[in-house]
Amino acid sequence: MGKVTGFLEIDRHDRKYQPAGDRVRHYNEFLVPMDHREVSQQGARCMDCGIPYCHNGCPVNNIIPDWNDLAYKGKWREALEVLHSTNNFPEFTGRICPAPCEEACTLNIDDNPVTIKTIECTIVDTGWQKGWIKPQISEQKTGKRIAVVGAGPAGMACAQQLARAGHDALLIEKNAKVGGLLRYGIPDFKMEKHIIDRRADQMVAEGVEIRTNTFVGKDITAKELVEEFDAVVFSGGSEKGRDLPVPGRELDGIEYAMDFLPQQNRRNSDEPLGTVKPILAGGKDVVVIGGGDTGSDCIGTSFRQGAISVTQLEIMPMPPEHPDKGTTWPFWPQKYRTSSSQAEGAERDFSVATKEFHGSNGQVEKLHLVRLDENMKEIPGSDFELKADLVLLAMGFVHPVHEGMINELNVERDERGNVKANTDDYQTAIPKLFAAGDMRRGQSLVVWAIREGRQCARAVDEFLMGETVLPR
Repeated sequence: MGKVTGFLEIDRHDRKYQPAGDRVRHYNEFLVPMDHREVSQQGARCMDCGIPYCHNGCPVNNIIPDWNDLAYKGKWREALEVLHSTNNFPEFTGRICPAPCEEACTLNIDDNPVTIKTIECTIVDTGWQKGWIKPQISEQKTGKRIAVVGAGPAGMACAQQLARAGHDALLIEKNAKVGGLLRYGIPDFKMEKHIIDRRADQMVAEGVEIRTNTFVGKDITAKELVEEFDAVVFSGGSEKGRDLPVPGRELDGIEYAMDFLPQQNRRNSDEPLGTVKPILAGGKDVVVIGGGDTGSDCIGTSFRQGAISVTQLEIMPMPPEHPDKGTTWPFWPQKYRTSSSQAEGAERDFSVATKEFHGSNGQVEKLHLVRLDENMKEIPGSDFELKADLVLLAMGFVHPVHEGMINELNVERDERGNVKANTDDYQTAIPKLFAAGDMRRGQSLVVWAIREGRQCARAVDEFLMGETVLPR
């Protein structure tokens, strides 16, 4: 793959960011693309390594060495075909996937993996620029009707695959537009939303019917869907946020991250906020509790809104900057990472637990914190306080919201509260009802959602037709 000696001759180079002082002034994407010559050179670094562990790292089963080689040879259209054979939306993953494939790359043994994510994004962006990406319309219809509930990446991938198999797919979304957390959780500066819109347009051209502003369990019952359609897929998200039940939690100014982030995305797209209370960070000292991607998104959004300061707290210990590759590779390691948002000026603190919120006149003003030892036990005498006008809870999600369609059908759940279905056939215990994505798996990555949506579509097609040609 690539150039035989490329990894010895060519250094790793990746996309750069606009300077922090410039990018915090807007909500647009700020990655600076590389030209085709540079990307081809990076493709040349892909080794003929015998066992490509990048396959092991990629949940959606991307055929990475093949399209690296094609990029190296300048065969961009062929590379696009290989890329689309496993991934419906590589422009999503090429922007927001954390790239476990690069952690698994053989060249990552010495911290210089192939820039797989950048090559992927360049291939698909080139396809859109050249007009190579067209609707793939099925030549024949099966007459089968499937309702897919939840239009995040899992639901979008599932509905698109079903339409391409000749089925009539109805994609139902409670919000005004499709995309799920891609649209309402991921900030525009990480992925602009026209990227979702053009895929939605492609899906409609392929025969997918999209019905937005429709809340299953309120506007229409889940029972009606099961009765009316040949199959139903639940592909909603894991939206029940993890709370922090400590004294003072009732104070104003303590908000869930997923109440904060969607508001700014709606402002950017001129979508009405409705009757919800505006949550803004401008002119405030902001504290983000939670050290993951959602917390990082809160940081970047807060700075763009004009926050005075942003501090991110993490209950876990600070991970090592350089983990032992002998014990972690090719698996995803716990290591100290700095996101683009964190690099914009956030303070970060680890091994910190929140004991109490304090405030006056019903408004939060400070946090009472304590430091933890390596066993997650409080260190006596380590208490301290931190000023805060706005606290954003970004500690992850525990399970899908049960109120509504899950409770209505009394769908069986696993021990974590997710809809119970295996990955062999994605079927629940209720006939004709399937589940995929975060609603089945729990909070996870966009690449896992796409994988599950595709595999669920294959399972539905085989369930309805007795056989299937859709890829797994």
